[in-house]
Amino acid sequence: MRALTRAGRAYTAAALTAAVAVLVGAAGLVAGGGGAARAAGGAVVLDEGELDFTPRLVDGKLQLQIDDRSGDTTVTREPSTVVLHAVQESLQTTLSPVADALGTTDLDTWQLNGWESADLFAPEPGWKGTEAGGDTVVTLAGYEGPGDFGMATYTREMDSSDIPAEAHLGSTDAAPRAFTLPGDQERMPPTWLFTAEGVHRLTFTVTGGGATDTETLAVVVGDDVDPAGVLPGDGSTPTSPPPASPSPTAPAAHVIAEGHVDMAARPVDGDLEFRFKEGTETRYEWYEPGKVVLHVRPAAKRKIPAGYEFLGSVGDAVWWLPLQQKAGLLWPGWNTQEYAQNDLDGRISFRLDSVRGPGNVAMFYDDSLGTPVVSLDSGDGLPDAHTLKAGTHSHFNWAFTAEGVYRTTFTVSATLADGTEASDTETFAWVVGDDVDPGTVTPGTGDEPTATPTTTPSAPPSGTPTASASSSASPTAPDGASPSPSDGVGSPAAQGGPGTAGGTGSGGVSPSGALASTGVHVAAVAAAAAAAVLAGGGAVTLMRVRRRPTAP
Repeated sequence: MRALTRAGRAYTAAALTAAVAVLVGAAGLVAGGGGAARAAGGAVVLDEGELDFTPRLVDGKLQLQIDDRSGDTTVTREPSTVVLHAVQESLQTTLSPVADALGTTDLDTWQLNGWESADLFAPEPGWKGTEAGGDTVVTLAGYEGPGDFGMATYTREMDSSDIPAEAHLGSTDAAPRAFTLPGDQERMPPTWLFTAEGVHRLTFTVTGGGATDTETLAVVVGDDVDPAGVLPGDGSTPTSPPPASPSPTAPAAHVIAEGHVDMAARPVDGDLEFRFKEGTETRYEWYEPGKVVLHVRPAAKRKIPAGYEFLGSVGDAVWWLPLQQKAGLLWPGWNTQEYAQNDLDGRISFRLDSVRGPGNVAMFYDDSLGTPVVSLDSGDGLPDAHTLKAGTHSHFNWAFTAEGVYRTTFTVSATLADGTEASDTETFAWVVGDDVDPGTVTPGTGDEPTATPTTTPSAPPSGTPTASASSSASPTAPDGASPSPSDGVGSPAAQGGPGTAGGTGSGGVSPSGALASTGVHVAAVAAAAAAAVLAGGGAVTLMRVRRRPTAP
């Protein structure tokens, strides 16, 4: 039986029960029946929730329509009025049987109804055959896009019986151009797969009972293109550009929205200072916390899995930054590498004193049994602290339970080798999700109204870490632990240098066979992206309350 994992990424049998999905891109704002967001040309953007492509008889004529169940009620839509958004977090490992069946890449691809779909907020497209009065032939009559498209079904039962994945449609030479949708098919949810970010346009023709209908669906894949600016259908719908809104005056802050950044303890002029270090081990910049805004992008949004109920109810939304690096997301870590062991008497403490914001903030990792170990959690009381020895670099999972602006106050403290106690207290703001533009957020303590802060400690900071006030223990992460990649959950990654955990490659796929043109030739294939994203917008701003070293 051929392997179904790549680069050591594990997935459970339960996850494989999700039918292999199809990724259709398009404009991505807010989905929904009833108050759906609008894109260019008045199109409705669908970026999460269940929907069915349904051939049905309307006034005796066959029409391909979309039954949108992403809102409170089912809304029937025409494909030419919809932009489907395969959100960035739908990027995931391509199962080998699916890649083989479609003749496409086995690198990471954007998938709808993929094996990770149970944990994602993304569109869930299916096909429904019961409204057509009989069997319907669905044909991919045209395709244009930056890569390849495919649609296939793969289940756990196929794996155990060694039955290959069933390919339905695709743009490659190896993929079929048509499949039959049975007239008694209530819902078929195959995996939609795309190999490149950008705008894809899929032209479907449905035929049954001597009648036919052809519709073109616009799909935006990933976050390189704003779905709100994409025209629906074949792209020929005229539209007037929306009036430009005045740009607010941005504060003097450095916004960090992706890549590696460390929250570091650093000796400066004999003092201990809390600084941000952005970059890699060899190329980096130091920033004062009060001049930085960290952005947790929307791609960090996912569903709370079982076993992580300290974050909320299973299935609820959480904005999750994994301890492994994910392309397009912020990768925050901790760093004490500016200190040598003989510089200190003991360990360095990082204490979370208070959180102001719309939700809770937690930092955690998984032990060897896969059980989450929570180091910091504002949801069960503060202060919480974790410690690291000198010369350490480590990463943890971070989670935020709501969108908006958070301001977190940390005290970093240590006892120097000569017995001097040194500390630094900083407040920095996180902007989570896309409700707030991080470029407009004032760094430091800020001035916007926020939720009531958690209680700050009354005792002065010292080199000895303060015990957590939470009901559960806040364990210290082992300094020598290595990351355990398991869908973004694992033990803390601690390395000798930054930027060594995670990361994936990319590759290209050749364009394929002749399809009926929709006005544009099939585009050459772009390199397939590799690295899954967890979304959310976040900005961190810091404000310093410095305590100079004092003699013991």
